[in-house]
Amino acid sequence: MSTYTFSFIGTGNMGSALARAAARRLPPETILLSNRTPSKARTLAGELGCAAGPVSQAAEEGKYIFLGVKPQMMADLLEETASALARRRDRFVLVTMAAGLTMKRIAALAGGDYPVIRIMPNTPCAVGEGVILCDASENVTAEELAEFTEAMSGAGLIDRLEEKLMDAGSAVAGCGPAFVCLLLEALADGGVACGLPRGKALLYAAQMVKGTAALQLKTGEHPGVLKDAVCSPGGTTIAGVHALEEKGFRGAAMDAVIAAVEKTKELGK
Repeated sequence: MSTYTFSFIGTGNMGSALARAAARRLPPETILLSNRTPSKARTLAGELGCAAGPVSQAAEEGKYIFLGVKPQMMADLLEETASALARRRDRFVLVTMAAGLTMKRIAALAGGDYPVIRIMPNTPCAVGEGVILCDASENVTAEELAEFTEAMSGAGLIDRLEEKLMDAGSAVAGCGPAFVCLLLEALADGGVACGLPRGKALLYAAQMVKGTAALQLKTGEHPGVLKDAVCSPGGTTIAGVHALEEKGFRGAAMDAVIAAVEKTKELGK
């Protein structure tokens, strides 16, 4: 029986980020956290005011059950929880965030024709500035999907994306924070090399990325137009852009996304 609106199985980096986002919209007493290392779930639960319990309880008592484990661990988790799910007589929805595993595959591993919502989130969901790409199996009702997306709206942008495009979307939005962090670190290192204190260099780089993204989202301008607006003839910025182009900056970024998609497809085999 659904005692909790959301139950989380796995409170790693991504599970924790989503739990924090959920706690912005749902009463904390409607959220249950579980983890193979129980102390990890208890610590986060104490911070958010949520309940903590074993994996079996999360499977038995959650309406929306977040399967927050790595793709390689999903089969074992669903085998472990299959009997608990089969015993339930109330309606529930499985929520998967495992790269490469389709909704059909998740239901098959779980042992039933269960409704499944597939999401691909990113870590900035923890601070309400994230992206959640989502799709739903045909047996998820419109009301359930609306309830779910409203409850997760504290994460940031939630966008419906058909499952066949999920790998590509995740490579941009899900893997992208790692790519941006590499850029932040590199820009800060460049500032340090030129004499800036590290703390200030990192602050400036991070705020610059945040502001530039906000500018693009607000204006809707093509990034090339915004780039050109900074590049004065014969100026400092165009000299830096030239250096990046010489090193294959754009090609490297494209290759990173393509490599992430190819790896995702391998995980789904």
